[in-house]
Amino acid sequence: MSTAAEQATALNTSELLQLIDAQFEEVTPTRVSGTVAADARHHQPWGLIHGGLYTATVETFATIGAFQAVRDRGQQVVGVSNATDFLRARTGRLRVVGEAIHQGRTYQLWQVVISRDEDDKPVARGQVRLQNLDQKPPE
Repeated sequence: MSTAAEQATALNTSELLQLIDAQFEEVTPTRVSGTVAADARHHQPWGLIHGGLYTATVETFATIGAFQAVRDRGQQVVGVSNATDFLRARTGRLRVVGEAIHQGRTYQLWQVVISRDEDDKPVARGQVRLQNLDQKPPE
């Protein structure tokens, strides 16, 4: 596990990130990979995985990578669009791979695929557009 991956995993301090149990294996400015949990905690009332799990995972992995791309410039990133397609419901640990499609001065576009670990069949895929923002100095 790279240092950046360890740092990203250590960010699991919010209740949402703890709930999806994101574990990062690779974190670079152009690629992020790892796994998330998909279990009964993530079910909708009818017993299937809630699509919000997939949406939150897509946004999380894209944001972690996008931040790596701009942090040395003293910038932050914020998601402005998230389009996630739900392909199949699945429980267990899910594999996640996010890759940068475009990285410009003012925005980035990332694609994230969530798949079953045992056979790599996708369960969801998403695209996130993020805006690069200059950090405001503390007041």
